[in-house]
Amino acid sequence: MTPFKSDFLNILQERGFIHQCSDFDGLDALAAKGQATAYVGYDCTAPSLHIGNYLTMMMLHWLQQSGNKPITLMGGGTTMVGDPSGKDESRAIRSIAEIEANKASIRGVFAKVLRYGDGASDAIMLDNAEWLTKLNWIEMLRDIGRHFSVNRMLTMDSVRLRLEREQEMSFIEFNYMVCQAYDFVELARRTGCRLQMGGSDQWGNIVNGVDLGRRMGTEQLFALTTPLLTTASGAKMGKTAQGAVWLNADQFSPYDFWQYWRNVEDADVAKFLKLFTILPMAEIGKLAALQGGEINEAKKVLATEATALLHGRDAANTAAETARQTFEQGAIAENLPTVEISSGELEAGAAVLGLFVKAGLVASNGEARRQIKGGGLRVNDTAITDEKMVLTPSNLTPEGVIKLSMGKKKHVLLKPA
Repeated sequence: MTPFKSDFLNILQERGFIHQCSDFDGLDALAAKGQATAYVGYDCTAPSLHIGNYLTMMMLHWLQQSGNKPITLMGGGTTMVGDPSGKDESRAIRSIAEIEANKASIRGVFAKVLRYGDGASDAIMLDNAEWLTKLNWIEMLRDIGRHFSVNRMLTMDSVRLRLEREQEMSFIEFNYMVCQAYDFVELARRTGCRLQMGGSDQWGNIVNGVDLGRRMGTEQLFALTTPLLTTASGAKMGKTAQGAVWLNADQFSPYDFWQYWRNVEDADVAKFLKLFTILPMAEIGKLAALQGGEINEAKKVLATEATALLHGRDAANTAAETARQTFEQGAIAENLPTVEISSGELEAGAAVLGLFVKAGLVASNGEARRQIKGGGLRVNDTAITDEKMVLTPSNLTPEGVIKLSMGKKKHVLLKPA
């Protein structure tokens, strides 16, 4: 592809962020002048965002680094409705108190990769509850709803795929795309925002906003999406035995975050260095050229740089040193993830299969059995051979913990409480 005029699109293109764009030439011209104000919306469905959200946060980071203005839009209003994209069931209706608590918990993560303030390219944070909750139903139908074709709405992936799978879609979910489209128009009017970014599954919703803006008289709006995150083997990225890779440290520790990146497939290292670190491309090129066992050094750099960006350099270095002590010296490092077990349960004899599930190292007893047959599970660095093994206080190390390991890279400490 011919180089763009704007640093913004050149950076995104070079690093692999771009999937679709509604008008490359128009957006490129806007960004080249430093006039591309852009937003990404984040619904408040959980106390933390996850690694898929991190990808769009990095798009906002590079937007700001290229002299343009990012907006993080909290979905205080749209969370009440529920995005049907990619889901078979309606999103659980959350109370306003729960949404507010989630919103407060999420807010802090954005400042890790964005600079907020009053400057021309400083980020701002808004909440769509500010305008969505004030819409009058009849006025909304007349002024906004009349611009939507039900025929076209039924062709959108978020609706069509649900209906093709013969899964019911509620009327409230059907209106989600209307709310999201109106967000774009409202932001255009309030802030001059002309670009919405998101994952590829949001393409239809974002384009609806572009079209609504045209019908309601805004300046031309633009859509830009990033590819669906998958690993080299085709699996959806961002899942572990413990569940989602959360961005908040209290839900997914910096050590676990470091380990997640350390354990990626060899073929994904270069891609993830481009997407999830701010290392210069020349340095990424050198790391990507490493072969054989040396690729592990590139993985350590990926893990440390990605963790430093989100959790700070000290936390990243601590995680790296904990891993080094654990793997290279066989030591029980105090910074390993810890799971508490009741002293009574341990004294009674706790089944080893259930403890590995409790520690999040395996998803089920069945998986634990399969790992044991392959020699993959260890207690205090000794391989388990008996799936009926129970752990008691006699298994405690001098440090007063029991070290559970799956493979060479995943470790959790059991600590009596």
